[in-house]
Amino acid sequence: MGCFIMAKYSEEFKVAIVREYLDGRIGYSLLAKKHGVKSKEQIREWVLIYQKYGVEELVKKKNNEDYPVQFKLDVLSFMKRTGVSRSETALQIGLKNSSMISSWKKKFLEGGVEALDQPKGRPTMSDKAKNFKRSKQPAPQDEMTREQKLERENELFRLEVEYLKKLKAFQMDPEGYLEKHK
Repeated sequence: MGCFIMAKYSEEFKVAIVREYLDGRIGYSLLAKKHGVKSKEQIREWVLIYQKYGVEELVKKKNNEDYPVQFKLDVLSFMKRTGVSRSETALQIGLKNSSMISSWKKKFLEGGVEALDQPKGRPTMSDKAKNFKRSKQPAPQDEMTREQKLERENELFRLEVEYLKKLKAFQMDPEGYLEKHK
């Protein structure tokens, strides 16, 4: 999967591309080249959203809802175990922006569970100043006692157990699980 900058496309543009694809005369790759869309997968995603949810969801403004860490872990595990694509996974769980899943995966691989719990966006200026002052002090993790390390490890194990329980519930009844966790 290549890394590319997401361009914002107008509602009319998305609908026109989807309709052109659905006319059946041109495929994802040629449409992407013809209209300057960076990835054929972007067009594929628009088509899948259109087919599953309709034009309203395709053009709906994205909400910047923050998802719980557990949900993010469930999504990543589902993809890994099933081998389902990012776009298909997003459709299955009702995400309109499948690139969020890539972001979650990158954060998880780079920083583990804790990285998934970081708030989105830039900190405010006052937070930056506080972080600068804190960076001069030794990091508290460097000074963790044995007991603190064990408590942290226990918390990670608790998270893992909760995650596995939810994954099992999802695997047994995916539609019921998703309906319950909307």
